[in-house]
Amino acid sequence: MANKANVLVGLDIGTTNVTVALGEVFPDGRVDVIGVGTSPSRGLRKGVVINIEGTVQSIAAAVQQAETMAGVEVGAVYAAISGNHIKGFNSHGIVGIKRKEVSQLDIEKVIEAAKAVAIPLDREVLHVLPQEFIIDEQDGIREPLGMSGVRLEARVHIVTGAVASAQNIVKCANRCGLSVQNIVLAPIVSARAVLAPEEQELGVCLVDIGGGTTDLVVFHNGAVKHTSVIAVGGNHITNDIAAGLRTPLAAAEEIKCRHGSALVSLVRDDDTIEVPSTGGRAPRVLSKPVLAEIIEPRVQEILSMVHKELVKAECEEYLTSGLVLTGGTAGMHGIAQAAEQIFSLPVRVGYPVGVSGLSDLVRGPEYATAVGLLLFGAQDAARGKHSHGSHRVGRAFKRVGNWFAEHF
Repeated sequence: MANKANVLVGLDIGTTNVTVALGEVFPDGRVDVIGVGTSPSRGLRKGVVINIEGTVQSIAAAVQQAETMAGVEVGAVYAAISGNHIKGFNSHGIVGIKRKEVSQLDIEKVIEAAKAVAIPLDREVLHVLPQEFIIDEQDGIREPLGMSGVRLEARVHIVTGAVASAQNIVKCANRCGLSVQNIVLAPIVSARAVLAPEEQELGVCLVDIGGGTTDLVVFHNGAVKHTSVIAVGGNHITNDIAAGLRTPLAAAEEIKCRHGSALVSLVRDDDTIEVPSTGGRAPRVLSKPVLAEIIEPRVQEILSMVHKELVKAECEEYLTSGLVLTGGTAGMHGIAQAAEQIFSLPVRVGYPVGVSGLSDLVRGPEYATAVGLLLFGAQDAARGKHSHGSHRVGRAFKRVGNWFAEHF
């Protein structure tokens, strides 16, 4: 049985499912997955909690399932945050170097200067992610400590979110008897689980297509250049199937997962599926191309919205390595080929890596965020910077930039 003190918990509160992953951390930094739990979400919409009681029930069910598998009880979690309230932007700070040699205090001051932007009272800074430092007009510096100069500049990416959304995540976890050690933006930890270091260096866009939202994060030279959340996801595909085939939502979700294809051209004309009807009517047999004709336009719409966002943010020039799709909808047949047609770039589906143990249980792209939270938690624990209790979540946000600078 795993030692409770060495067990980390990743909590991914998604629009479609709540996923919990338990990992045991070893002294060498290895993370073994020892338990996984999944429960349908009952209290979220587009990544945001709208029903406390329903969300609490979903979290409790997923946690209990993971605890039973692992044979341990947990008390603290690392949680992911998403939703269309998330906003990211780039900022710039300048300070003088006091002793003509960059100290840790100088670095902290220039980060604070870059952070000094006006945001509404109902929002808070979640992450400050360093991109590069500039000393006396010499750019591209990643670690300025100890370098000589008189002027220090920092370019950073700042992520803000609604205060209430983070508080509601903490409240739901507390109602389940769990404390929140840290809250991290979902696509950042997903990237930790599925992206290769060379992709982050050359330039890549991670597209995390969940149930209610599609999250984007663009990397170049190992740093975050852009983050965004689009309020469209896999649930829109499910709704289209339910309406188009006149079938219940639960049946539409199952049909999408088992038989869905993002491109009609990849489906054989003679393939058929059985479609449950509503109101006690007998099920019907339909051809798979009919299903693909419903799915393909919505997939194209989601990917086109991603493309427009990247063009608007002027990030296309960074995407040397192309795109990596992850999240539950990324498991759909043909979605990578559909994305290649729209972006004219290499596209692959990102599967979680970097963990051992029961890793076969978390191989699907839908587990990217939960696995990323375990990897984040392992690094956080190694640095000895836990934040026990929900009252310190705000302080936990501030550490993510440091962790990110180290590991990306």
